[in-house]
Amino acid sequence: MYRLARTGGSPELLRRLARRAEGWAGILDGDGTVLQAVAGNVRWPGHEAAGLAARAARDLTARGTGSYSLDTDECAALVLPLDPAPGGTGPVLALVAPRPLPGGLSTLMADAVMPLALAWSSESVERKRRRVDLAESRGREAVLHLLMTGQLSIAHQVAGALRPKLPDPVRVCVVECAGGQRDEVARICADVSGGRTWIVRCPVYARHLILILPAEEEAETEGPESGRALGLVVAGLVDDCVVGVSEEVALPDTATAYRQAFHALAVARGLPGRHARFGAAPEPALLVGAAGARWADALLAPLLAHLPRRSQDPGSQELSATVASWLAFSSHATQHLKIHRNTLTARLKLVGELLGLDLNRVADQAAVDLALRIRATPALHRSRPGDSAPSADLDTVLRTPGVQDWAVQQLSVLAQAGPTGDETLRTWLRCEAQLSPAAAELGISVPGARKRLTRLEALLRRSLLQTPSARYDLWLAFRAVDLAA
Repeated sequence: MYRLARTGGSPELLRRLARRAEGWAGILDGDGTVLQAVAGNVRWPGHEAAGLAARAARDLTARGTGSYSLDTDECAALVLPLDPAPGGTGPVLALVAPRPLPGGLSTLMADAVMPLALAWSSESVERKRRRVDLAESRGREAVLHLLMTGQLSIAHQVAGALRPKLPDPVRVCVVECAGGQRDEVARICADVSGGRTWIVRCPVYARHLILILPAEEEAETEGPESGRALGLVVAGLVDDCVVGVSEEVALPDTATAYRQAFHALAVARGLPGRHARFGAAPEPALLVGAAGARWADALLAPLLAHLPRRSQDPGSQELSATVASWLAFSSHATQHLKIHRNTLTARLKLVGELLGLDLNRVADQAAVDLALRIRATPALHRSRPGDSAPSADLDTVLRTPGVQDWAVQQLSVLAQAGPTGDETLRTWLRCEAQLSPAAAELGISVPGARKRLTRLEALLRRSLLQTPSARYDLWLAFRAVDLAA
């Protein structure tokens, strides 16, 4: 019995008892709830056996005796407490067997109580530990979600119950691990950073860890000391681990830093060191000025003013968070927001109707993405209440000198790819970022189109094929260049 407890735990012990009894064995709590059960005979009516065992367990608890049996015409239920304390209300072992009972069954059941109690106690501790770990993981995921949606004060309140304190300014690292290594890599990151890093298991990508660390922890250093940066250390310690690192940003700009780290990750996959930093690039939302702020306010006004018809329907804030998550993660937004795909579809349909846009088109997606980023940016030139200046359209915003310079800078590296680079990207965007139609229009195979885009990812230092994707910035840049021409 003790050998079975060590090797197979309580399930193996119950299976042995059920086979010996040619019936049903289980562990129940004092009120008759089945916690774990095994049927030793496939022909045995398990639900009837469980009902009889539950009645016997309740009677045992009510009487406070050291054992109890409940007989029917066809079978018998034997119950022994796993907690030997008098009047205990802890779990009980129950056996239900057909009559007449096999010889020595009561003795075997008594012998099994002690190893089963030890195994069950050990397993209960492990289950509680997993629940605590899951609760902490979900808490950290909630803090990340609040940071990504700009709810900084609530994020600080929730983070106060966890460790460490949220840093400011920050860098964000996205660590891509091999399958099944995420927990081990999280432990390594915690050890290397001395507990100063916020480590979040990505709710969207099962192989990703998101690290929010103090900016000085990942600061650029020269010479041999550069290995002390956390991202480089993790990439060096863990085989097949790839790390992308953002620029230094203020804590409210965590969402921007995450996009930067994700783009750097796409570059790092093709580097021998498996580590890359995001190349310095201005954020278009910072360059649009007052005209861009007025345009964003006007575009999003119907969404921000939306009032749900029923109390259970999503309000403007929830709809805004939904469309922002979908623009960042596409269909993976269901995992990010913990909602059903039908719920996501219904919310996006409502957002499209409110804004008067077709969210299946990259052009409209790019417009909404830019408007949301402008709204999330603490712009210095935000229009004030009572401002009578007319709101511009998107083309007017893209004609501003700052945006024009940004667009030229974004697309300048395409010259290194020759004419096929520009043609491939324009065709892909014109086909709503779908590989199959783009490949057909280019006259190449789908794998060939994917290879071209993968090479352009390394050249642009941006992710294209995986979300968050640079497709919106590229569409805006091409549109701005075309308007200038």
